[in-house]
Amino acid sequence: MRAAWALALALLAGPAAAMAPPAPGSLRIAQFDAALSRAGAGVLLRDLLRGRDRQIAAVVEIIAAARPDILVLNGIDHDRDGRALAALAGLLAAAGLDLPHRFAGPVNAGEPSGVDLDGDGIAHGPDDAHGFGRFPGERGMAVLSRWPLGPVRSFRLMRWADLPGADLPRRADGSPFPSARAQAVMRLSSRAHWDVPVATPAGPLHLLVSHPTPPVFDDAHDLNGRRNADEIRFWSLYLSGVAMTDDAGIAAPRAPSPVVVAGVLNADPEDGEARHAAIRALLSHPALQDPRPASPGAAAAAGQGANRRHRGDPALDTADLDDARLGNLRLDYVLPDARLRVTGAGVFWPAPDDPQAGLLTAGGRPVSAHRLVWVDVALP
Repeated sequence: MRAAWALALALLAGPAAAMAPPAPGSLRIAQFDAALSRAGAGVLLRDLLRGRDRQIAAVVEIIAAARPDILVLNGIDHDRDGRALAALAGLLAAAGLDLPHRFAGPVNAGEPSGVDLDGDGIAHGPDDAHGFGRFPGERGMAVLSRWPLGPVRSFRLMRWADLPGADLPRRADGSPFPSARAQAVMRLSSRAHWDVPVATPAGPLHLLVSHPTPPVFDDAHDLNGRRNADEIRFWSLYLSGVAMTDDAGIAAPRAPSPVVVAGVLNADPEDGEARHAAIRALLSHPALQDPRPASPGAAAAAGQGANRRHRGDPALDTADLDDARLGNLRLDYVLPDARLRVTGAGVFWPAPDDPQAGLLTAGGRPVSAHRLVWVDVALP
């Protein structure tokens, strides 16, 4: 396996210049949708072990250049035994970044519901899984850390209808869409909502991790738009002290320790098709602060296509989407607790003339539509 890892790293054009480390006494938390998803179960593990995949090699180099102490990874196919995540951690270690503590639980993506959840009359398509997916675990989530991870509270099984104030879709006549039976089994999480404790040297820190559904691909019922907003609103309620029932059946509020919300929330506060109120409420929640990570690459793309019509600050964008319709959006977040002192923040999106800009493509294709976001914090 080491030979495969060495071969994968040898595919890189050259070692990326590492970012400056966090200030003394600070730690770096990064979020990255690395697009480590493949066409079927087990394919990602095969590609990791073969050691010939340029996209994987570029992902490793980007993460190694960022040097996070804690990494929230989205878009990685989940397997029950964690073999793909272990192989990726091995590649990172070979690149000089040792993150020995890992968590990757099951997600709703691709898990069959047995019910027609999208109203097309079929109960076995990818849209009828508890979260969109062609196979269980597609585009899952993971956490990697320098420090031990504590017992994780997962809210993956929570029914959407059980969220206080749930905004479930309705037909024009007021009846449930697509059906009362579907709404009785619909889960809130497209993938999962996790509360992951990290035992840092300065004390416990809780990561609040999720990857809500994109608020697109909808009809007039706006099922995805409503679900995206409620998946985000879950964290606003949790941060406000609402007792949520986890997958173990325990109803309890969050711990009093500092938190960091991290994930692909798939909602821009100003632009795109999201219901903006939910993400704005989270960004302005009194328990959090928004460091507004920015990048020169995003700023340089401000004049392209749909970006010219956007209202938000283009330097804050984190996702490079199609220029004609959506443009670039701020979809990826690391939001620290208001009690923490932010000592640095940014987005790995080099300017076009920066040598590291070549890491954003592999084999002529984008490594990911999303960019790595990082924030440095000093714990009290």
